[in-house]
Amino acid sequence: MVVEKIPVERLPGIAQIQRLLMKYYERKLFAEVMNAAKMPQHIAIILDGNRRYAEKMGVDRFYGHFLGAKKLEEVIGWCQELGIKHVTVYAFSTENFKRDEEEVKNLMNLLAQKFREVAKDPRVHKYKIRVKAIGNLGMLPEQVQRAIDEAQTATRSYNGHTLNIAVGYGGRAELAEAVRKICERIKNGEIAPKDVDEDMINNYLYTAGLPDPDLIIRTSGEERLSGFLLWQSAYSELYFCEAYWPEFSKMDFLRAIRTYQSRERRFGK
Repeated sequence: MVVEKIPVERLPGIAQIQRLLMKYYERKLFAEVMNAAKMPQHIAIILDGNRRYAEKMGVDRFYGHFLGAKKLEEVIGWCQELGIKHVTVYAFSTENFKRDEEEVKNLMNLLAQKFREVAKDPRVHKYKIRVKAIGNLGMLPEQVQRAIDEAQTATRSYNGHTLNIAVGYGGRAELAEAVRKICERIKNGEIAPKDVDEDMINNYLYTAGLPDPDLIIRTSGEERLSGFLLWQSAYSELYFCEAYWPEFSKMDFLRAIRTYQSRERRFGK
């Protein structure tokens, strides 16, 4: 008599047990992170892997971007649970404009839709999250600029929490713009070259008024910053995750925070 070997994952009730174990571990990890001595106040995330996730799942690329936008909503909620006040996300770079014309058009439509939704999102107003788009916004279509203005206007009075969305963003371009503005002030006789210091440069960056990110997370297994927050990331802790952005789980997020908490930040000392 031949007895068929049934894979463990196909045994009755195994999937439910696995889900329960994952939930248990997630709650345990959440408690561990919450009880740690330090919590990042500003995290930055490079949202990478939308297209590759779509290819992996055999769906249209745009659907990957749609799922990525939904994932961002989840992650903002996780940040609120942990009391993380400032979040900056890399959504669309200046280089991304070189992608297929149809893909860029669909992405712009998605951005406009999401900014309009943010302006009316009750969670945004409940937690008083100030929403700001950072980057060369003049490169964006008019409909996206209008949606951004709507979101920024609706939240401009909030100062407890911040969500920066980098669109049409390039780190070198940000620094060049800051230098240009400082040079104009020197040319006009408002300041002298000797007055230029790190604090002044900080004040001309898109993130002026915010602390530098404590932690930068990048998904999809890539291990580089790709021009993201080049000045601000000087002493940020970096965490690279294998998961593509749409499949980035709360467990992945908590592990990133726990890793940050386990590191000793010396700031060059």
